[in-house]
Amino acid sequence: MKVLSRLRPGRLIKRVMPRGLFGRSLIIIIAPMFLLQAIVTYVFFERDIDSATRLMARDVAADTAFLVALEDNYPPAERAKLRSIAARQMRYELSFEPGADIPPPAQHSRRSTIDEALEEVMAQQIGQTRDFKVTGTPKNFDIRVEVHDGVLRMIVPRDRVTVSAPDLFVVWMVASSLILLTLAILFMRNQVRPIERLARAADAFGKGRAVPDFKPYGATEVRRAAQAFLTMRERIERHVQQRTEMLAGVSHDLKTPLTRIRLQLALMQSGPETEALTEDIAEMERMLDEYLDFARGEEGEKAQLTDLGDLVSDAAAAAARARSGGADRLVVNAPYGTLLAVKTSALRRCVTNLIDNALKHGRQVRVSLERTSHAAEIHVDDDGPGIAPDQREEAMLPFHRLDEGRNLQSGGVGLGLAIARDIARAHGGELLLNESPSGGLRATVRLPV
Repeated sequence: MKVLSRLRPGRLIKRVMPRGLFGRSLIIIIAPMFLLQAIVTYVFFERDIDSATRLMARDVAADTAFLVALEDNYPPAERAKLRSIAARQMRYELSFEPGADIPPPAQHSRRSTIDEALEEVMAQQIGQTRDFKVTGTPKNFDIRVEVHDGVLRMIVPRDRVTVSAPDLFVVWMVASSLILLTLAILFMRNQVRPIERLARAADAFGKGRAVPDFKPYGATEVRRAAQAFLTMRERIERHVQQRTEMLAGVSHDLKTPLTRIRLQLALMQSGPETEALTEDIAEMERMLDEYLDFARGEEGEKAQLTDLGDLVSDAAAAAARARSGGADRLVVNAPYGTLLAVKTSALRRCVTNLIDNALKHGRQVRVSLERTSHAAEIHVDDDGPGIAPDQREEAMLPFHRLDEGRNLQSGGVGLGLAIARDIARAHGGELLLNESPSGGLRATVRLPV
């Protein structure tokens, strides 16, 4: 059953059909043209040429019947004179072989459609009781007919029986089709180019790259789609900007009273109560910073060509400095030369968050950079407790903290992985959580190239 399902015509057509709009559009043009040419060729060769050939063969057969009647009804002296006159008028080569017989046809001799048509018409014109033989050559037809005292031989030019130069029709038809196909390709190329440009602009915007020179052009429908894309882009940018400004304002407004409280605590006498309050204030400021980082994302930063090896090394060094003994527990394998247009600060913050989480929960952390044909992947592996497969998606939700097992955001507000995934998606990529070869968790930032 599986083999039969694989051989379904629909699936086979999907595999054979080109995936691009340009290729499919050409098939829409070429397929009817090819079908029309096939039908016209069949009608021309199998019907019109066959009918014309039979009409011309009937004329030759009538001439043959006339000459046979002369041979049967006139004495030998007059026949030679009449044969000479007929040869000049009909433009045939005529000869008479007295006492000769017509040899039987070969059993396996191959005959063309023209030969068969000529023999059929000859049989109708001369009669079934008289023996005759038609032999075709590239230039002539050799017709031999039995008369009462020998064999009458006629050499008839082939153009007297067949339509002259039928291949010329095919040449003109193919040449005209190629010209029309060339024009169709040029026209379709101009029609598809705006769609391709719109797709590239949407892809670049999805990867967080600026598209300053994109303008709608092309057919009316394509212009409408391009204008809708521009409107959508403006709305998204406006929404992100408003969210960032709102949370930045909230963070600023909350930090002002926190600063006053911190100053008042500094003026108070030191004690256990004041130290606890100071730690709470510091924790609230860290929470506000995380809120602001999540809201800001990569807003305001422009993508630029960056060596990911340098970026990963810098992020690893920053995370190691923030953790006691982090440099001794961290191994980095990030070869240089992987260039990609990214928002450097945002992506560095993403990788730093992942390395910091790994150092927080694992004894040894390994950071590596790999380049494939379609993506660049940054792996962060640790040997910590890891995360259960059914909880990995929950761990990347904003403000979500795991209740049991490994808590990736312990000491935070549940935004570390959410920020990292938001930055990865802003580059058109994704953050993936899997089991690490070291036994803990592998966090992979996959970026399209």
